[in-house]
Amino acid sequence: MELDRISNLPSNVIAKLLSHLSVREAVRTSVLSRKWRYRSAMLPHLVFDHQCVSTQEHISFVNIVDHVLLGHIGPIHKFKLSHVGGVATWDIDRWILHLSRNSIKEFILEIRQGFNYSIPSWFFSCQDMIHLELLGCVLKPPSTFKGFRNLKILVFQRVTLAQVGFQNLIACCPLLERLTLLDFPFPILKIDAPNLQFLYVQGDFEDVIFENTLNLVDVCIDSEVGRRWVSDRSSNLVKFLVHLPHIQKLDIVGFSLQILAVGALSAKLPKPCPYLKFLSIWGDRGIGVLVWPADQESQAAWSEVKSLYGNRVFPLTQLRLVKISYIYDCKPELDFIRFLLLNSPVLEKMIVKPSSPDDSWELGAQLLQLGRASVHSEIIYLNP
Repeated sequence: MELDRISNLPSNVIAKLLSHLSVREAVRTSVLSRKWRYRSAMLPHLVFDHQCVSTQEHISFVNIVDHVLLGHIGPIHKFKLSHVGGVATWDIDRWILHLSRNSIKEFILEIRQGFNYSIPSWFFSCQDMIHLELLGCVLKPPSTFKGFRNLKILVFQRVTLAQVGFQNLIACCPLLERLTLLDFPFPILKIDAPNLQFLYVQGDFEDVIFENTLNLVDVCIDSEVGRRWVSDRSSNLVKFLVHLPHIQKLDIVGFSLQILAVGALSAKLPKPCPYLKFLSIWGDRGIGVLVWPADQESQAAWSEVKSLYGNRVFPLTQLRLVKISYIYDCKPELDFIRFLLLNSPVLEKMIVKPSSPDDSWELGAQLLQLGRASVHSEIIYLNP
């Protein structure tokens, strides 16, 4: 009889192999032999998506999920449900109730069409949660909810949630490291997360306020609406950067640049961005490439910096690459480019793309006249 080498593999290796199969394929392995009968019933990671379909018409998606959950043996560490229709809210309610009793660690729920699903109250008892992703859901935490104390990764897309509830949720997740917010309805986002390292925000907001975010190293801000003008004249850029002392990668997209441009620089600036290595800027709008090699000495560039900014200089000592796209030929944007060039002593490349051909050659000529702190830098100018 031929040796069954796969069945004699260590249990952890077999579990790893099964984890790469869909739920449907994993369940089908139970017919291979007696040794495989309960293997699929012990999988800690369960993913129910478009692949969970039966060739028999009388077996529905709900039937498949019910069958797997009722027959499951052991803990469920990850549960993903990507719903595209045909599932009632009470079905999802009872699945979440089942999971709340199984120390779930990673929960992903994607309601892609049809309705916004209201998360039931018992979901908030899942205190072992480390990873949470919600799409198309309504979230109303009960008054007794004190946050997910072990949560490290949070992704919200099209999630309906009161602003106060959101702020309390973030503040009550002390271990949160990665936060992604897509299509959020709040005009002003307030982020209070002392352990946060990664932040991606995209939506119709007007401002982002940071508090206790000193560990952020990777930030992308993408605002799709123009900002209301503020009454005070303090610099939004300074208020933004003062809470990001360890930032290494910064992406500013859409109207976010307008948000940061509001206000005047104060007499005294903090010393931000000593670790910044990557800066990308995309404006709110997109035959040839103009390459500008460095031909000035860095000492002359630094003299120009001091003449423009006096003692308010904070060199970006790690910045090597800058991308600026869809900009207009206007003074604030040119001043910002000039500031970056004069404050980046190790800059290697800056890529600039204007918003329209009408501004291209005049803008390119102005860029040629700007000084730089890095004698090895080059500007790559892309005509739209």
